[in-house]
This record gives sequence, C-alpha cells and structure tokens, in this order.
Amino acid sequence: MGNPFLDIAFDIHWSLLKTKFVSSGIEEALMEAQNNIDDISKQDKKQITFESSFLALEKATESVDLAWGVVSHLDSVCNSPVLRKVYNELLPRVSEFFAQIPLNDELWVVLKTFSQCNEEKKLNDLEKRFVQETLAEFCEHGADLHIDFKSRFKNLERELAKITQKFSENVLDSTNTYELVLDDELSLDGLPPLAKEAARLDALKKGYGTDKEPRWRFTLQYPSFSPAMKYLINDDIRKQLWEASIRIGNSKPYKNDDIIWKSLELREEKAKLLGKNNFPDLVLERRMTKNGNTALEFVNNLHRRIKLTFDKECEELEIFKAQKTGTLQEHLEPWEFAYWSEKLRRERYDFDEEDLRPYFSIDSVIKGMFSITEKIFGIKINEREVIYVNGEGCYNNFKLDTFPPWEKPIEVWHPEVKYYDIFGQNKRHLGSFYADWHPRESKRSGAWMNSFITGQINKSENRRDPHLGLICGNLTPSVNDKPALLTHNEVSTIFHEFGHLLHHTLGEVEIKSMNGTNVAWDFVELPSQIMENWCWERESLDLFARHYVTEEKIPNELLDKMKRARNFQAASQIMRQLSFAKMDLELHMNCSQFSGGDLDAILNEMLVDYNPPSKTTTLSIIRRFTHLFANSLGYASGYYSYKWAEVLDADAFTRFKKEGVLNPKVGHEFRKHILSKGNAEDPSKLFKKFMGRDLDFNALLIRDGLA
Repeated sequence: MGNPFLDIAFDIHWSLLKTKFVSSGIEEALMEAQNNIDDISKQDKKQITFESSFLALEKATESVDLAWGVVSHLDSVCNSPVLRKVYNELLPRVSEFFAQIPLNDELWVVLKTFSQCNEEKKLNDLEKRFVQETLAEFCEHGADLHIDFKSRFKNLERELAKITQKFSENVLDSTNTYELVLDDELSLDGLPPLAKEAARLDALKKGYGTDKEPRWRFTLQYPSFSPAMKYLINDDIRKQLWEASIRIGNSKPYKNDDIIWKSLELREEKAKLLGKNNFPDLVLERRMTKNGNTALEFVNNLHRRIKLTFDKECEELEIFKAQKTGTLQEHLEPWEFAYWSEKLRRERYDFDEEDLRPYFSIDSVIKGMFSITEKIFGIKINEREVIYVNGEGCYNNFKLDTFPPWEKPIEVWHPEVKYYDIFGQNKRHLGSFYADWHPRESKRSGAWMNSFITGQINKSENRRDPHLGLICGNLTPSVNDKPALLTHNEVSTIFHEFGHLLHHTLGEVEIKSMNGTNVAWDFVELPSQIMENWCWERESLDLFARHYVTEEKIPNELLDKMKRARNFQAASQIMRQLSFAKMDLELHMNCSQFSGGDLDAILNEMLVDYNPPSKTTTLSIIRRFTHLFANSLGYASGYYSYKWAEVLDADAFTRFKKEGVLNPKVGHEFRKHILSKGNAEDPSKLFKKFMGRDLDFNALLIRDGLA
C-alpha cells in the first residue's frame, strides 16, 4: 500500500492517516509539486498557453494542498504530542515551499510572458480576472523583489509560520492547564442546572468526587467558563476564573508576548520589502477597503457614532449594581461585567437566556437549519451513517457489505463527528461536509469552517465534481440523558459556520482558486453572518426551535422578550468588536512605534475610549487572540472585516425582510450573485447585483437600534 496521505479520496479514510506516514507523505507531495512547477517554468517561452501556465500552476500543488490541509486539520481536532512534533518539524519546510513559488524567477517570467501576449486578450472575463489576481498575488509575495531580497523574504515567511504555530500551541496548552474543582455546592448558587450538572459530570470524568460526594469542575473552555461568569453569585469564584483566563498565553512556559512582537516586526518587514507603508496596506490592497487608513477610518467612524450610547450603557450598569447592592456608584470589576449585565437584562426584559435552551436541542437546530436553507436556496441535505475506527479496528459494529456503495457509512476522525451530503436539482451531488461541534482537550478553541476539496467544474461538459468541507465548534455538550441544549448565541454560531460552508459547497466557478470562500476577507463573512438573521425570525425559528420534550414552539411571550432584549447593550457589543479591530490595525500600522514596549500599557492607552471603565485594569485578550497571531496571516490587519461584513449582512437581509424571510426567489438571487460566484467578480459589484444598489452603511446601526 502507498502512503495514505498521497491517496486521499473524497471519502477520506481517517484511520489510515496515521502520524507515522505524515513526514514521508508530505515530502513526496512536495517533491511532486516542485516537479510540476519546474515543468511549467522550463517550458518553451514561445509555446506558452493559458493551460500550460496559469491553469497548470493552479493544478501543480493540488496533492500537497490536500495532504497538508488534512494534516493541519488533524492538528486542530486531534492534537497529540507525537503529531505536534511531526507537524512542527514539517511546518518550516512546507512554508518555505509555498513562499518560494512567487520568488521563482523562471516561473514569474512564464506568467508575465503569457499575460503580455495576444492570447491573453482572447480569454473570457473570469480567466482574465484569474490572471490579474494571480499576478497581484505573486507581487504581494515578492515576485518583483530584487534577487538580493528574495532570500530574506522567504525566511520571513518561514519564521512567521513557525512562531505563529507556537502561539497557537501556547493558547491551547495554557487553556488546558487550568481547572477549578469545587466541593461546596452552595458556592454554585445562581448557576443554571444544566451547567451545574455538566460541571459535576466533567469532574467525575476526571476522577474528582463520586455520585454520593460530588465535585464540580470548571475550565476555560467556553461552555464551562461562560455560564460561570454570567450566573455564579459567588464573586470570588468568578474572580478566580477571570484571573485564570487572562493568564492564557500570559504565563510561563506559555507566554506569548515575544511572539506577538516578533510577528508584528516580521510582518512590517515584509511590507517594507514590498514597498508598502505598513502591513495593512499590503494585505488590504485587494480587499474592499483597499488600505489600512480606510479600514481604520471605518472603525473610528463607527466608534464616534456609538460612543455616547456606549458611555451611557456603562453608567447604567454601574447605577444598577449600586442600587441592587445598596452601595455607592463605582466602576465594576472585570469579572463583574457579564454577571451584572445578565442581571440587568433579566430585570429590564424579564428574560433569561437559559429559558431558551430547551427549545434549542442541537439535532433540532441542525435539522431546522437544513430545512431553512433547502427552502431558500433550493438544495437538499441528507445525513449519512458514519463509522469511527478506533485503535482495535472496530467499525461501530456496522456490516459494511450490507450497504450499497452510495450509502456506505462515512469514516470520521472522532465518534461525535457527523457527515452530510448536499444535493441540488436533479439530485446533483453539490458537496459534502463533516460537522464536529463539541469541545475536547485535543481540539483547538473557537468555531471555524474549512475546505478539504474544491470540486472541478467544467461548464462546457455540464459537469461538476462535488466540494468537500467541514465545520467545527466548541458548543455545550449533552448532559446525562438530555440532548445538547444550546444557548441562542451557540445556535447563531452553527448558522454562521454553515453560511461559510454553503459559500464553499454552492460555488460554481470553473477555476478552483477563484471559487467558494476564496474571496476578499472583508467580504467572506457576508455569507456566514447573514445566516445568523434566521435565528431571530418567527417564521424560520418555527422550523427548528421546538421544546426537546413537548415539541412546543417558543411561546410568543418568550420570543417577544428575546427580540426586545436583542439590542440590549448593543453599543457595548459593537464597541468590543471595534476594540479588537482598532488594536489589530494600530499595532500593525505603527509597529515600529510600539515594538518591545509594555503590551498592556500600550493597549490600555490605545483603547481607553473603547473599553468599559473598570476598577481593576482589564487586560487585553491579545495573548490568546488566535485570529491575529495563530497563523502567518489569518485575520491580521483584517479583524475589522467582521464589522464590515456585518454592515453588508444587515443591509442584504433587508431584502429578505421586505420580500419574505423564506422567499426562494430572493434566496435564488443571493445564491446566484453571492454564494455561487466566489471571486469571479469584484465583491462590490456582486453585492450591487443582489441589492440593485450600493451598500447602505447605516444598515447595521439601524438594525441595532443605534441610528
């Protein structure tokens, strides 16, 4: 048998992808890809065609793209010391390989030669855009650098890959290092029953307590940490958890300060080498904002428009606490914000978010979400049986020979993982995806979508291979005999990631690298964030929000309370996101000014008008901010994209509100102009085609009740 990482089929056999095969598989894939690139580079310059240059380059690295993508995925969801060691050994090699492609002088000559010949003028619009995007991508990665600087540029890419991987590991390890085990049930007053029982079962699983003498275990994972901070009456316990959370990436041996400064310095050096003022100007050139100043002005403008309301919300919270405790008004402690905010919301709207959990069992949510997208976008989604092959080779007791080939169970990397097929008209297989929703110590935090395979599309033959993707999260798991009952925010997370997944699997662009989510990063969040709107409308909620015991819909009174509370502290919620975007842009635009300084002092001064005032200085999340520093690029200089795309989604959803929340005609046009188009056209033009007009920048503030 050959190396399994070199023979990854659409139906991935995860049990065969053992760590011992990773190194040899990746090395062989790299060698094959390099040979392909050499063939392109050394061809007769007089015989260059679109197929032998740009399209050949598109296909040259497919094997290593897939193999390394799978290895990276396993590192994210099944992290182990052995895999981590191998991954880190290979990371510089893989990073260097991809970094050297745009620095290959012979290859660059081939691409430029074709782009300047008469044949280029005969290309269709998509092909011409692909040529221009490829040339721009090469320039952004050093293709036009003088030979004396290319070696340095390559080293910068390699070093960035290495240290940002270490940042990610430090966050994971320091998160997993902490636990708080309690033995006094009275100290849990205020904690919802579901969260309390989850803490007890978690303690039992870890060997703490017994059924007769229970203990309760809390961690820094979101499903454990968030309810404790929001509901526990005991101030001291919330303080302990907060103090532990700010040590993530902020205590030896997992301290991330040096990595942050080094990442900023390396990114600035990259930008300077390429003739840009700063890193944001480099990475935003082909995004909707075009440069760092425009992105920062977007952030500053939103800040100006909500600042007075934000200040009022902060003061209201201080007054509320003073009234309830019979004390003088003063600033809150950082570990008090979530607790007193929840108490104020419950009193003002008579609404407790926990009352919604029984209506959001995860299976019902997912089934309803599928029903919504089937109605709107004209697709059909079917769940497949799955198998998990453990160390002994157990196939979950399935007799595989009893299944027809098209219904055989799909192998998964963990017993909790699900698998689904997506079909279009005439039962055309559009794509498939895995879903992995619950936390475990070997899995990184957060929620994300990624792609494994982008299907080949050939419109002239009316043929399209299916796409393959995945969505992951860290949502509340099931407790005892109850299904996993989610918060409304967790429901929104599922819809959000599924929006990304739809963008990938409904792509209809013939050139793979222009398909799906391969779009400008301040546009990529539109398909995901617009999906969250269907978590608020009665018409769509009725398709999935049913009591897990009685099957009743959410009562009108409870739904009305939820909607009235939607914009509670809306300015504070926006301000939190703006503070992250401000921090991101300012650090990357002014790296040389800040570099090596006191990180906390710099950020506290920078964000003094963005953070709520507090008695104890609130430390930034920057040391655990994986969006910015767990990847060579990631959301670095682009965190504003979430708010930018939220303006897009708020505006785009007004059309659904006007013409019908579940209107298939509007859904068809959103699929036609947005979901299927990838990067085939400028995103501003795609948005205008769907809306029939330019973007209304007031849409978000109107939706949030701030305009």
